Amino acid sequence: MGLFVQGCLPFAGKPAALRDWAKQVGLQPVADQARTAFLHGAPGQVFDASVPGTKLALLSSDDGICSAVTDQASTKQVTDALEAGFTRAGLTFRLAIERDDARVSAIHDREYLATKDKLGWRILEATVKDDRGGEAMLTAAPE
Repeated sequence: MGLFVQGCLPFAGKPAALRDWAKQVGLQPVADQARTAFLHGAPGQVFDASVPGTKLALLSSDDGICSAVTDQASTKQVTDALEAGFTRAGLTFRLAIERDDARVSAIHDREYLATKDKLGWRILEATVKDDRGGEAMLTAAPE
């Protein structure tokens, strides 16, 4: 959640600024093969933000969309951390849509609208539908 709040929210819609920040905090770009896999061939950059015991990646699409990805989290963990992070960051937010993903049935999506100081974001939480957890992704786009 910290990576998402620090890395995505301030820089959604500003890919050059996001990439400068990532370099300033010491995040390293991933190999081209991993970048292509994370971005599904879309243009952009991906940074390794892993910490001991947790794999994390920060995705920066050229169109300004930013995502934070982890390899292991449950829907409840992600939702609880995301909503607590919104509150700590002083954002006003509401859940706009909740549904299973239309293309990948194993994924559950929650879409939020959030605002702070005249800034707005559309935020997607995508998690694996498994009580044991799995991959999870938070994505921010400017609203």
